[in-house]
Amino acid sequence: MIFFRTIKSFLADKEYRDLLLTGVTILIIGTIAYHELEGWSYLDAFYFSFITLTTIGFGDFAPQTDWGKIFTVVYIIFGVGIILSFINTLYLHYSKSIRKRRPKKN
Repeated sequence: MIFFRTIKSFLADKEYRDLLLTGVTILIIGTIAYHELEGWSYLDAFYFSFITLTTIGFGDFAPQTDWGKIFTVVYIIFGVGIILSFINTLYLHYSKSIRKRRPKKN
């Protein structure tokens, strides 16, 4: 229950919503770009975008075209910071919510 309340309060804040929108936008840009540049399905393109920006990088997909490789370098430079900022902000918001709900020790 705490997790869902945290998400609800996260979405109620305009700054957090803007950060979420930016993160979703960068994933959509990557999905469309990889679909067009590499000819991957939208699901494969989304999957690659997500694992690239979260720095997981399983290695099961890799760009094969020169334009795909160039896009990947630029995409990582801009995207990793945005996605990691979103993840960090979500974590800090969640932690703050947990601390507020705990009873104070005397």
